[in-house]
Amino acid sequence: MDIKKLESLLNDLKNSKISISAALDALKNLPYEDIDFAKIDHHRGMRNGIPEVIFAQNKKTDDAVAIALAMLEKSGRFLITKATEEIYKALIKAIDSKKLKFYPKSKIISYGETKNKKGHVLIISAGTSDIPVAEEAEVTASFLGSRTERLYDVGVAGIHRLLSHRKLIQKTKVIIVAAGMEGALPSIVGGLTDKPVIAVPTSVGYGTSLGGLTALFAMLNSCVPGIAVVNIDNGFGAGCLAHKINIIC
Repeated sequence: MDIKKLESLLNDLKNSKISISAALDALKNLPYEDIDFAKIDHHRGMRNGIPEVIFAQNKKTDDAVAIALAMLEKSGRFLITKATEEIYKALIKAIDSKKLKFYPKSKIISYGETKNKKGHVLIISAGTSDIPVAEEAEVTASFLGSRTERLYDVGVAGIHRLLSHRKLIQKTKVIIVAAGMEGALPSIVGGLTDKPVIAVPTSVGYGTSLGGLTALFAMLNSCVPGIAVVNIDNGFGAGCLAHKINIIC
């Protein structure tokens, strides 16, 4: 959609020739921004509720910064996953704002986090080694606008640590569980609550954990019905799914 078409659309809306709903439908299909090496989908959030996010792994620092600045200009916010301190320092020079946040554990950089949080998403980690993945899920859901709470290091080796928080588990709307090793914790949590449980296998464990495959297979084969499973170490994906469930339900 070019400027003339956009002006025509807005004039039609102003003159009541089309409805607000029809105008929104047209705006949802606006094209991407082409900045040569990247094509930025500024209206993804309008279409599916989750804005385009910058995946920084294997990206040059300058490229990641350029995409972030383009997003900032259009929407006033951005989220970068698998980010480095180098990217953060480059952004500080370009933006110089207190709204810019770097989360070293989850390797996320955010700008313009939603202030009015809704609902309640509980993020659980089996062990402290699973915290980076759990933090990626928590920061993502919070950035998108979900109210979040953490419950870390409550794995099956000391299940009493989890059971002492049953009231917290019952009051939340959505639960994310990050676990490595044998990946048993999501099944335990799923057996304690009627809330949606999103399982995140992590690549934490000894040899036969196979980089998270053992935990992934265990979660996919859980005897507890209704557990959703995302990819290994995919805290971001879990955060997005939890946010959508939290907002809709």
